[in-house]
Amino acid sequence: MAKRNAFYAQSGGVTAVINVSACAIIKTARDHGDRIGKVYAGRNGIIGALTEDLIDTGKESPRAIDALMHTPAGAFGSCRYKLKDAAENPAQYQRLIDVFRAHDIGYFFYNGGNDSADTCLKVSQISARMGYPVTSVLVPKTVDNDLPVTDCCPGFGSVAKYVATSMREAAFDVASMAKTSTRIFVLEVMGRHAGWITAAVGLADDADTPIPLVLLFPEIPFDEARFLANVDAKVKAFGYCCIGVSEGLQNAEGKLMAEAGSKDAFGHAQLGGIGPLIATLVKDRLGHKYHWAVADYLQRAARHLASATDIEQAYAVGKAAVKFALAGRNAVMPAIVRTSDNPYRWKIDSAPLEKIANIEKMLPRNFISADGYGITLKARAYLSPLVRGEDYPPFKRGLPKYARLKNVAVPKKVGIEFKI
Repeated sequence: MAKRNAFYAQSGGVTAVINVSACAIIKTARDHGDRIGKVYAGRNGIIGALTEDLIDTGKESPRAIDALMHTPAGAFGSCRYKLKDAAENPAQYQRLIDVFRAHDIGYFFYNGGNDSADTCLKVSQISARMGYPVTSVLVPKTVDNDLPVTDCCPGFGSVAKYVATSMREAAFDVASMAKTSTRIFVLEVMGRHAGWITAAVGLADDADTPIPLVLLFPEIPFDEARFLANVDAKVKAFGYCCIGVSEGLQNAEGKLMAEAGSKDAFGHAQLGGIGPLIATLVKDRLGHKYHWAVADYLQRAARHLASATDIEQAYAVGKAAVKFALAGRNAVMPAIVRTSDNPYRWKIDSAPLEKIANIEKMLPRNFISADGYGITLKARAYLSPLVRGEDYPPFKRGLPKYARLKNVAVPKKVGIEFKI
């Protein structure tokens, strides 16, 4: 089989471990130099392919590529950009094929979540129709943990570890101050529709470290009276209360309580501000002094507290993606399959993109306690292995030492400007 080049790009919200998958893809491709020539990365995701802004990863030393293992965010830049349907905008797809043909790209690796699966599936379908077949493989990534088929998503385990740790540490602080000062702490976490990250906050409270904790999931419509009664009871019993709330919390009518009114490139509502809203509600109704925090980018950028399990899985899916492509598996995703909870065991299998693209996996109701404000033992059994293990980055002068690649541009061959 003739040697072909590969295109790799990062898409959507980045994570603490997405570069681990990038490292795996580049190193595995280099190990198969008889089948894969160069690995080009798209600068800022699929936009890099459309604008012919490619990065030659071959210009990076093995040491620099290895450094991606401990570097958060997207080393090549990411994007939120939705390809339109081929019938609606055929020029986009013609442009992709023109760029792929000019650079002899035969493998397409797209590292992202739900919407990225849609992009990857479209590329796999249209390339064959346009007479230039490209083997397309989605490399799973999303902190929201809402991709179907796979047991978990690389990126989630590290976010889960960060938010659970942050809530536990904050709870100790609040407990110290509750007698004469702050009695309520609210932590707002990501999760537009699915409450996986909110559930992970629940790990902060366990038998060894009990914490008066209330969780607000996007799957459970917000009931103000019940919520306030629950918080009030915990303050009376423990002197303080900690609250973990999803940015996607909905009211009884199913409306997002923190919707800002704007939309992103995929039509998703821009969210934010539910944390202070909940904190103010408690202050106004119950009179307790509060503090709140929004984990925001901190939760997904925290490589200093990444889960070793998450890192191992992020590398495994990247490596498997190259192996799948070399085996001719098109329009698939490496999926993590859990084979045992205790001891925790897993393997990698292949999943078709038709069963993944544009489908969200919600938090199961049996992961949420009967009252709707906590997590069950079943949820703990699922979550606990995903946050285990430490893999600290190197430190220099007291701070993490992260890598920045040279990101040398590939000379343009198509040369015609394309506006996105």
